[in-house]
Amino acid sequence: MVLASLADSMKHLPDPSDDDFYSQSPKENQAILAAGCFWCTEAVFRQIRGVLAVACGYAGGDADQANYEAVCRGGTRHAEAIQITYDRSRITFGQLLKVFFFVAHDPTQIDRQGPDIGTQYRSAIFYLDQRQKEISEHYIRQLDAAKIFDRPIATRLESYEAFFEAESYHQNYVQKNPRQPYVVAVANPKLEKLRCYLDESGKGVE
Repeated sequence: MVLASLADSMKHLPDPSDDDFYSQSPKENQAILAAGCFWCTEAVFRQIRGVLAVACGYAGGDADQANYEAVCRGGTRHAEAIQITYDRSRITFGQLLKVFFFVAHDPTQIDRQGPDIGTQYRSAIFYLDQRQKEISEHYIRQLDAAKIFDRPIATRLESYEAFFEAESYHQNYVQKNPRQPYVVAVANPKLEKLRCYLDESGKGVE
């Protein structure tokens, strides 16, 4: 991402111009996002105020191949994804997308994130309804027009069909394995980036 200094840049990152209103009362909704390794993405969104639960899993393929060994080999059509359950009275879908685009991954990379290569690591939003699709489309156009990144956003919009929860050892992996080399090299910098964003925005964490 072309964000030379995150602390300076966060002041200028746009909110979605099209977004849902906050609910007047607590109301659960879900979002399915893919941004490379699901360990890292899950760890980021677990920190966001208004997010009630996050699960690692697989989206975009069939049930019989929704397992880590098959997905890692590629060719199953799945993406490593997370299922976010959030409270619409505390955070909107558009605000989740802001974290998705600016913190969780590099949305300009095609079928990869850093060292992880293949369609299973693609950037994707699996929209649950037409409204999520519209908000996503508008925000991508908005960010591309503002030339926030040095390349066009490559995030795919895919209609949600099913989410298959990953094996239990993948859930909350970063917190359980803080010294694992991949966590140290890839996940921890994203969490530091998130802390910087929250400091700048004043939104805080749970």
